[in-house]
Amino acid sequence: MAESEEQQLEQVPEEETGPSVNYKPPAEKTIDEIAKTDAEDESLRKYKEQLLGNIEERVFWPNDPNKVILRKMSIVCDGRPDKEIDLGDKGQLKDMKFYVKEGAKYRIMITFNVQREIVAGLRFTNRISKGPFKNKEEYMVGSYGPKKEVHEYKSPEETFPGGLGLRGEYKVKSLFTDDDKNEILAWEWKLEIKKDWKD
Repeated sequence: MAESEEQQLEQVPEEETGPSVNYKPPAEKTIDEIAKTDAEDESLRKYKEQLLGNIEERVFWPNDPNKVILRKMSIVCDGRPDKEIDLGDKGQLKDMKFYVKEGAKYRIMITFNVQREIVAGLRFTNRISKGPFKNKEEYMVGSYGPKKEVHEYKSPEETFPGGLGLRGEYKVKSLFTDDDKNEILAWEWKLEIKKDWKD
């Protein structure tokens, strides 16, 4: 988001998908295919095991067919309790509203689990709007192998905008995708920037 009243939110076309990069995602391979490649090389086998863990144990929530299970999104500010959205509770997502203080430094944290297969190129995007102003934040979350323990991603530190013209309510449309642009979860929420914290 903009850092001061002078740095207004920029107009971002809705169809824009991020910076132009000549990146092509690699062909998707299953864990079984990766394990079988160079299986006779003992040191490579051990290295893969170290990276992937026990490949026989990779389905931890058998009733959930998804590879990525999003748990929660938090706004993390030093000296403040984290403000959280439970991403598993579809009923609360659209009605969730965070109150934050102008000029405060923050990070967005996403917690999630991965099961079944490796997921590549996870990406988290926020489209932010307030009246005619629009902005887009896009974060590369990375690639992960399955494990029962939760993964945490924290965005780089940013600053909420400040000044009378930039206070108020912002609508945020969030999207979590993978390398193949598969939609893992889309949700909407609101952010209200105030002169001081509201607990």
